[in-house]
Amino acid sequence: MKILVCVKQVPDMESRFKVNAEGQWYDNSDLAWRMNEYDEYAIEQAVQLKEQVGEADVTVLTIGSDRVKEPIKKALAMGCDRGVHVVDDASFAKDPFEIASIIATFARDKGFDMIFTGMQSQDRGSAQVGVLVAEMLDLASISTVVEFAYENGQVTARRELEGGLKAVVKAGLPALVTCQLGLNKPRYPTLPNIMKAKKKELLSVEVATLLQVDAVQETTRMYFPEKKGGGIVLEGEVGNIVNEVVNILKDKTGVLA
Repeated sequence: MKILVCVKQVPDMESRFKVNAEGQWYDNSDLAWRMNEYDEYAIEQAVQLKEQVGEADVTVLTIGSDRVKEPIKKALAMGCDRGVHVVDDASFAKDPFEIASIIATFARDKGFDMIFTGMQSQDRGSAQVGVLVAEMLDLASISTVVEFAYENGQVTARRELEGGLKAVVKAGLPALVTCQLGLNKPRYPTLPNIMKAKKKELLSVEVATLLQVDAVQETTRMYFPEKKGGGIVLEGEVGNIVNEVVNILKDKTGVLA
């Protein structure tokens, strides 16, 4: 079985963000970086599937500058067999359609039986890339997966719906799934596996050889929400609070005459 898992490097969400000079994305300087959390679940599920079927090969792919080799190395230490770095210093400026096209073009002639992606990235949060890849490759896809099982060439997945509902979906191979938080418990790379990962293949591919489409959307402006006035906290006896609320509604909102 041939498995592809797609990952992305994102800033630590506790970082102090600034808008870049162009006003279209965040400034990359002075940020701490990590693997996108959703993608850790995708890697773990890919490795678990490899362990289950025995005869399997897992490729991990990411797009970006030299910095993004770090999540590839982590994925290799978690159990993936080889890494593919699509070299692109301007990956942040590409829309989900372009990113999906890059992945699909790479995967199209490789004969992957399963593709795993995170449900979404923590920085852009479009949740579009995985399902777009499936559409471009004409694959069955199951999104927002919280439970995954494989048996006799068929995937059975439980996916998350709106309002706390779940749906059980089955699909034959080849297929793509996007992984939700809590799907599994991602393993921690051990020191021996980190050392082994250094000897695994890491292929670099120029983005120009894979990108064959134009963007369909453009980020025109990024900005922080405007700060609004602070709220009023009322304390004391219930009766007094009610009177204060009534007075505020009369004096400041005009809701009560």
